[in-house]
Amino acid sequence: MRDSLGMLPPSMTTPIPGPRSRELVEVLAETECPSLTARRARRAEASGAAQDPIVWTMARGANVVDADGNVLVDMVAGFGAASIGHGHPSIVRAIREQSERLIHALGDVHPSDVKIELCERLAKLAPFPDARVILGAHGGDAIEAALKTAVLHTQKAGVLAFEGSYHGLAHAPLAISGYAARFRAPFAAQLNPHVAFQPFGGAIANVEARLSRRDIGCVVVEPILGRGGVVTPPPGWLAALANATRAHGALLVVDEIMTGLGRTGARFAFEQEGVVPDILCLGKALGGGMPLSACLAPYEVMRAWGTPDQESIHTATFFGHPIACAAALAALDVIEEEGLSARAAETGATLHARFRALAETHACVKDVRGRGLLTGLGLTRPAAALRVGASLLTRGFITLAAGSDASVLSLTPPLGIAHAQIDAFVEALDEVLREEDRA
Repeated sequence: MRDSLGMLPPSMTTPIPGPRSRELVEVLAETECPSLTARRARRAEASGAAQDPIVWTMARGANVVDADGNVLVDMVAGFGAASIGHGHPSIVRAIREQSERLIHALGDVHPSDVKIELCERLAKLAPFPDARVILGAHGGDAIEAALKTAVLHTQKAGVLAFEGSYHGLAHAPLAISGYAARFRAPFAAQLNPHVAFQPFGGAIANVEARLSRRDIGCVVVEPILGRGGVVTPPPGWLAALANATRAHGALLVVDEIMTGLGRTGARFAFEQEGVVPDILCLGKALGGGMPLSACLAPYEVMRAWGTPDQESIHTATFFGHPIACAAALAALDVIEEEGLSARAAETGATLHARFRALAETHACVKDVRGRGLLTGLGLTRPAAALRVGASLLTRGFITLAAGSDASVLSLTPPLGIAHAQIDAFVEALDEVLREEDRA
């Protein structure tokens, strides 16, 4: 099995979750923050389906092996972080070689050679000349760096964000995440009070009216909402937003943490809209499975941070960690060498066509969403994606629910997922949707 692991269909030997996974999750419940255990219980109550997790022990390509030896297909690529596949040989080799040479350096004081190489590589990938890079450990770090950069450059604390958006749950990103007000409410007193929200894909005239107050320093937008429900804006909307943003003296921050590096069938989703951001945020796929993110902007914007001989006012111990940087360099090579953007476009088109056929057959399907291999299946009832996802898990497929009412089945599989795995998934989904039709 090990030789072919990565491209296998599901192979189930126990019920899901199996006895060993159940045993381990019981241990976890005794040590983990209780909010996470309680969340699973709430989701089970809302959906009427068990939401007990499996415990991962191994992953290769698109396959995950759980603690009971079940082989599953990961249709979400570890939240998109394993876009090139779990445990890609190039990533494993890069991590091993780097770990034998240098595990940790001194960040912004005495950087590693591999951090410098990655910054150079990312600057060349940037859509603007003379790019500068701030590295982070996760997507929220990139968003925070973008927000800080914007306020330094514009001297305006205001931020315009969008309903349904998701930029992370650390304090700075949480303030601009419009995914659900309930996420922000407990921490509202600690969050930036100068944030305004507009409907995603809504009237640009309303955006312009808010920007006309001239207190907004940046507009932060996902090209396609990810966790917010896999929502694609109307054609031309992102370009109009960019024009309005700059006309009112603000910077356009494009969050490509989910969509970037091949996910939508292009290197960046904004390229498909004919837009160039002022600040670009990357993450997830960038690290090849290791924790890494990046905020990119032109020198003219980044110079607001001050001269490099002064003390750094934005840094952290593990920013630019050598092993993560080595993995990122390998991941960027794999994306290019294996043509994963083109594969995402091709496989995505096939998957969307299969989904449209399902939509014509099943009354519980409302619409098909997304672009490339950022795909969503809109369902007609709240919490339906939780029920469908639970049923798919018993058949060996890992999915996620999206949208604030959990009505969208969200899929971000590895960009090189095998066609046989897609076929098996669509067959299983057809069976599960029949159950949902009858519910």
